[in-house]
Order: sequence, then C-alpha cells, then structure tokens
Amino acid sequence: MAGRRRVPGTRVVLALCLLTAGLVGCGGGPAPDGTRAQVQGLLDRRAAAILDGDETAYLRTGALDRFRNLRAVPLADWSYRVTAVRRTGDRAVAQAELRYRVEGYDRAPVRVGRSLDLARDGRDGWYVASERPAKGSAQQLWDQGEVGAVRGTDSLVLGVGQPPARLRAFARLADSAVPAVSGAWGTDWPRHLVLLVPGSLTGMAGLLGAPESSYRGIAAVTTGETDAPANAPADRIIVNPEAYGVLGSVGKQVVLSHEATHVATRAATTPATPLWLSEGYADWAGYRGSGRTPAEAAPELGRELADGRVPQALPTDADFGFGGDANRLARAYESGWMACRMIAERWGEARLTAFYRAVGAHEGREGAVEDALKDVLGVSLADFTADWRDYLRDRLG
Repeated sequence: MAGRRRVPGTRVVLALCLLTAGLVGCGGGPAPDGTRAQVQGLLDRRAAAILDGDETAYLRTGALDRFRNLRAVPLADWSYRVTAVRRTGDRAVAQAELRYRVEGYDRAPVRVGRSLDLARDGRDGWYVASERPAKGSAQQLWDQGEVGAVRGTDSLVLGVGQPPARLRAFARLADSAVPAVSGAWGTDWPRHLVLLVPGSLTGMAGLLGAPESSYRGIAAVTTGETDAPANAPADRIIVNPEAYGVLGSVGKQVVLSHEATHVATRAATTPATPLWLSEGYADWAGYRGSGRTPAEAAPELGRELADGRVPQALPTDADFGFGGDANRLARAYESGWMACRMIAERWGEARLTAFYRAVGAHEGREGAVEDALKDVLGVSLADFTADWRDYLRDRLG
C-alpha cells in the first residue's frame, strides 16, 4: 500500500507555553534581558557553520552530532528563529523554528519546530548541549543518523542506514516514475522527486510523527501541503523499507509511480478531493502500462465479489484509515483504482484527468464529485455508481 498524508497549510505548528515580549515562562524562571538575543546569535553561527561545511566553527557552538549527520544533504538554506527561551541559572531551553531548503528541490523553506538544551560557559557564553524535535514536531532524517545521498536524473534519495547501492536503486525507480506520471497527468508539475529512506519502520514512523502501527504494511507515504501554491517545499516520499523490501520489481515501480502521482497532483488536490479519487488516480497512474489485470491488482475486492458481496457505494475517506482493518483498507484502494480505471476505459484518459482537476477545483467537498461527473462525464453519481458496480462484476466477478 502507498498513500498521501494530507498536511493542509503549514507543515508545523509550534506549541508554546506563554510568549511575552521575547520571554517565556513554563514553570522555570523568566530569561534575563539579552538572553534571547544571545541565543539567536549562537544559532545564527551554528547555521552558518552548517551551510559553510565548517566543522570547527560548528563545534564552537556545541554538540557535533547533527553536523556529521547532515554533511551529505545538499542544503541551499538553513536558519533558526528563536521563539522562546526558558532559563534556570546556567542552563536554558530554547524553542526555535528551523527553516531549511534542499538545493534544487525546495522552492520555499521547510519549517519545523526544534527544542535545544543550552548550557553557559563563563568565558564563552552559551553553547548547544543537545537538539531535538520540538514537542508536536516530527523527526528529521538526520535526527536518526548519518544521511547518505544519491542524485538521480530527476530525483534525490536521502537515506539512513542504507547502503549506497540500495539508494541508487531507489533513484533509478524514481527516475522511471517521473516520465510515466507525466504521460498520465501532464508536465505541469516540478518533475523532481525527493525520497527519504529511513532504516526501519520505526524510522518511518518517527519522520511522520505517528505510531508504528499506523504504517505497518504501508510501503510508502507522500507528505506535503495539499492545495498549496507552486512555491512550496517539495513533497517528501517517505519509504517503509520493511514493507517496500518484500515487493517484487513491478510492485516497487508501481509504488514509486503511485507516490510520484501524488507529487504531480498536489496542486490540484484540495479538501474537495475524496480519497477514493486521489488514491484511485494514483493507483491508476502507477499500474498504467504495468500489464497488471484487475484480478492481479485487486485480490481483496475480488474475494468480496466471489463471496457475493458487491460494494454498494464508493469508499469513504474513513475506509482509508491506516492502522485499522488491513483488508478493508486494501478494498478501499482497489475500489478507487477500479473507478478510475473504468473512467479511463469508457471516457478516455484525458477525461479522467479533467475529472480529477474539476473535483479539486470545486469550492468545497459537498457536490464536488456530483458536479464534476455531470460537467466532465455527463453522468449522475447514482448512474456512475451503478456502472462501477457492474464494472466490478464484469472484471472481478
């Protein structure tokens, strides 16, 4: 399974206790005047050292761990903005917004919350003792270890605990996915992919800020801002190496093409877009040209029909919940795919894409599918559903 994790609006919400004129109190003493400015200066020097690749300068600001983890990441920008400081004697905790851009991929900075433990040296001022994600913020890949990087023709693969050969294999598959998706959707998307490959399911969950149980068996997830402007950070395709690793060659390509489709359709995917359409379209683009038949690609739905249970309606968003019934989730994906496959066969691929765009352009969820069916395909929702049920019987019954 693969999918998109919707992140409307900004990626990170910083939770602060009490912000007042640059000082913050959360049970400790208020920071003395000037402390916040000193900490900001410290983090400015730390950021400059990262961008300059200056390990000595970085070491002067404190702990060295993140510097070495970051060395292979091609960074265009890296900066901190201190949002709060809580001081107790020669110790302090700073909350900051980290902004960074990956060179050649991010058109705007990624913004994440960070929490930094600080200590004071009587002669040299403040230094960073440790840094971690702020409360409510997910890990970054370099929080999990030293990052390896491989550039493909149209992709950047960043991994932790992965041999270079494996990262190169991901880059080849990603590079193949880009033209395949453009052939289905068109070329009005960045046509560059960023893949994050952690060392385990645990690492994937950390990058998503979610429990492992939510993504067990999910091969990959795309994160990004839905309904976002063109100058947004690049979507990240986050791979579950455990689930992805058991797939065959065709399955691996289908998954990456599916995820690349989410990247391509991001700007046209809005709160009006139901998951059966966004996931179904991504599966349709992923399977397009693979030669996989409905019986091969929709086994769970096929078993339902073999037992005489034909779905009464298209799947709801709730049917796509990760961490629940795996068979129900599989049937939801397969149902969405079959609906999109039917549109492509009966009305043509161009109409399918036009239908997707029309749904996303609607002012809200209510009536979006119904209006697009009528305007683009000339059919009512009731008739479309009936046709889809007949299509399932014909292809899977």
